[in-house]
Amino acid sequence: MSSGDVKHDYHLVNPSPWPLLGSLSVAVLAVGGVTYMKGLFGLDKGNPWLMAIGLAMVLWVMIGWWREVAKEGAHGDHTPVVTIGLRYGMILFIASEVMFFVAWFWGFFEFSIFAHARVGDTWDATNPLYADALARFKSWPPVGVETFDPFHLPLINTLVLLLSGTTVTWAHHALQHDDRKGAKLGLLLTLILGMGFTALQVIEYSEAGFTYDGTLYGSAFFMATGFHGAHVVIGTIFLAICLMRLMMGGMSAKKHLGFEFAAWYWHFVDVVWLFLFAFVYVAPYLIFEGGK
Repeated sequence: MSSGDVKHDYHLVNPSPWPLLGSLSVAVLAVGGVTYMKGLFGLDKGNPWLMAIGLAMVLWVMIGWWREVAKEGAHGDHTPVVTIGLRYGMILFIASEVMFFVAWFWGFFEFSIFAHARVGDTWDATNPLYADALARFKSWPPVGVETFDPFHLPLINTLVLLLSGTTVTWAHHALQHDDRKGAKLGLLLTLILGMGFTALQVIEYSEAGFTYDGTLYGSAFFMATGFHGAHVVIGTIFLAICLMRLMMGGMSAKKHLGFEFAAWYWHFVDVVWLFLFAFVYVAPYLIFEGGK
């Protein structure tokens, strides 16, 4: 049936191999991750090959599947009704991402409030085997942990990310008014700022005065900020693809759903960082300084 024969507003997709291939790819990546961390199937711990194969498969599925979705939009399959469904889907996806970060914030707050319980409040403090650990880890941040000064690199990163939020909004507004040159420039600046944020975070991590596996504070800090950094990388790639499509003549003032979703995602990343900056950087630093 050709698109001209369709008598309804819904897009009935053709049979596709991508859902099955996507599931298999994620399974290989998960098993590869276990192998890398623990060892499996005769492969030693630290062997990255199976995980690398799984990651390559996931990337291949993402590229192939999303390319087909972009083609469907270009061919007119994304009717107003279908577009509403896609918007709902993106909103629910971002909502699930919000809850993902809620879990890390919850863990960070729980560790900070009940740090004494997490290191064994019922231990015998008179026992020399436990006394040192209790004295060191019972406070939050733990004694000996040198927290980041939030008003140096973290503040610069905050300003960089907030500025990137304004440039992506500019690019979106320009495209809505058919100013393709302005949209390209705004997107390019957003990409530069996004990559700058990632580079500064790498520098910050290299100067950390604590490690992931040293304390609860270290593990909570790196899990929360690390996953946010991964989302920044994903958002940067998302926007880079939008820029490539613009450069190739794709998207228009009336049809740019992919770019709109990328902008939503980028603003979500911005908001999460503001909470991270306030509660993971500033609050522990002030508590630490106040306890000196």
